[in-house]
Amino acid sequence: MSENPVTEGQQFPLTIKRIGINGEGIGYFKRSVVFVTGALTGEEVVVEATKVNPRYTEAKIRKIRKKSPHRVTPPCPVYDACGGCQLQHLAYPEQLQMKKDLIVQSIEKHTRFHLEQIKIRDTIGMGNPWGYRNKSQFQVREIDDVVEAGLFGAESHELVPIETCIVQHPDTVKVTNFVRDLLEELEIPIYEEQRNSGIVRTIVVRTGIKTGQIQLVLVTNSKKLPRKRELIERIQAAIPEVVSIMQNVNQAKTSLIFGEETLFLAGKEKITEKLGEIEFDLSARAFFQLNPSQTEKLYREVARAIRLTGNEKIVDAYCGVGTIGLSLAKRAAEVRGMDTIAESIEDAKANAARAGITNVSFETGKAEEVFPKWIKAGFKPDAIVVDPPRVGCEDQLLQSILRTNAKQIVYVSCNPSTLARDIQILSKKYNVKYIQPLDMFPHTAHVESITVLTLKN
Repeated sequence: MSENPVTEGQQFPLTIKRIGINGEGIGYFKRSVVFVTGALTGEEVVVEATKVNPRYTEAKIRKIRKKSPHRVTPPCPVYDACGGCQLQHLAYPEQLQMKKDLIVQSIEKHTRFHLEQIKIRDTIGMGNPWGYRNKSQFQVREIDDVVEAGLFGAESHELVPIETCIVQHPDTVKVTNFVRDLLEELEIPIYEEQRNSGIVRTIVVRTGIKTGQIQLVLVTNSKKLPRKRELIERIQAAIPEVVSIMQNVNQAKTSLIFGEETLFLAGKEKITEKLGEIEFDLSARAFFQLNPSQTEKLYREVARAIRLTGNEKIVDAYCGVGTIGLSLAKRAAEVRGMDTIAESIEDAKANAARAGITNVSFETGKAEEVFPKWIKAGFKPDAIVVDPPRVGCEDQLLQSILRTNAKQIVYVSCNPSTLARDIQILSKKYNVKYIQPLDMFPHTAHVESITVLTLKN
């Protein structure tokens, strides 16, 4: 491998060829790849190298010589510092095109497919791509004797205080700010990361956009919560929509938000949300899509993709609270789902019972362990839906899927790279019919997609 021709601090001109998976501009200097935060395709920039590795360089913009026609002014006042969004400086229609291109790049890089073999559709976007997130997880810290709530800056543990967030649903912002101010007023100890001391670490707020119900979870460094009764009474009096108040205990030095123990404080343990015709009960740690309006579009695409006569057996792998499986159950003979989070499986069972859906079953466990067990016991699925985390499907699960000869697979993905890797493995027995990108998180570099695979003759 040739040595990187760039040195740290060096400035040089660069033409941006495309946008990468983290929303950064990508260009080439003397055949060495350069990643530039905030740069857009087609721009001619002067950059300064901030980090030099043998295989690539990270750089920041010093000057834009030729600006993209799609560059816009980010409306968020803390956009540059926060790191929560990566693409507010790119006009929204162009974000949708870029997200389709991320899937194209992954197919080219991680598979042996020719692009003409795979139909990649245009990205399904939002009419109003603001205020869509139904859940916030804001860290709480004390800065100059003032309690602040916000997010850590990109690649740092420096808190960026956030007073308002324009991608969050307004209710999550309202509750977070009220609780933040109340913690300060009641002098409840705030977590201090360096010394691993203090109590309140994170304010988590989830709102049922269809139902108006709000759940508040205080993530704490101990079971102890001083002035708990007064805190609860003040919240309930000021914001009656907060129908569930919970406490999650996380004493580990970790970047993970939640610990294993969740305590009930007031109201009820779960809130209710509605997707389509089905109501879902959501406990504090249960996974639920963060953008309900786009989720409904996603499930419609999944339903369109699977051809059902009413006689099929379906597997819903990584099922969460059962959202996909329950949306398909009325058109199938049987649906089985699995997930690693026990609370999610309990919610899935309760959601099925509430909807009067009896042809479903849900099991706690890893998909790569539960699925082979079902197959060994004689279960033969006709269709399989997988919706894995960003790391994609475990190889053990993929090999089990290949052995089933299920007629249809629908792969819901939040990571184009692991999607490409996994469909390359599945292509031993399956044809890729099409890939449908969907924008679940406007103004970020994330892209969701639905890939439809059919068994080869």
